Amino acid sequence: MNLTNKSKQLAYLLRHDRKYEFDTNGWRKVSDLICNHGFTLEVLQDIVNTNNKQRYEFSSDMQYIRARQGHSIHVDVELDECVPPSVLYHGTAEHFVDDILKDGLKPQSRIHVHLSSTIETAINVGKRHGVPVVFKIDSQRMFNDGAKFYLSRNGVWLTDYVAAEYLSFEK
Repeated sequence: MNLTNKSKQLAYLLRHDRKYEFDTNGWRKVSDLICNHGFTLEVLQDIVNTNNKQRYEFSSDMQYIRARQGHSIHVDVELDECVPPSVLYHGTAEHFVDDILKDGLKPQSRIHVHLSSTIETAINVGKRHGVPVVFKIDSQRMFNDGAKFYLSRNGVWLTDYVAAEYLSFEK
């Protein structure tokens, strides 16, 4: 299995695997991944070090690994509440636009809505799902209205929900 496929497998195992009992902060034993899922420490290190989105991190003793965000299982990845920049972005595919304009941005199967600080990142996210569309989020107004924002260790902004009233299209 190539590194891309192993990385996708790791994403599932660290974010969505309901069969594994994670600790409260989302850490999984490296030994479990090695003994039960065909990883080696070298492959895990390679995935962590080369992932362009810096999705994963090891514990300081290298005995545990976790995803920094994107979970569908409830874990506390120790996010700090932060004041967001005045504008954030969300990339999606054009076939989702009508639903988003009607219902806002929902986390779907994840715990949080993922937002980007740059248009370029949002475009790249949107491309994964089809023809990309970028929404501009009035995060300052959301924050002033009481919304909470979190910044993950790899620079992804997270919030619980973005109502349609805070959305506009980025041209």
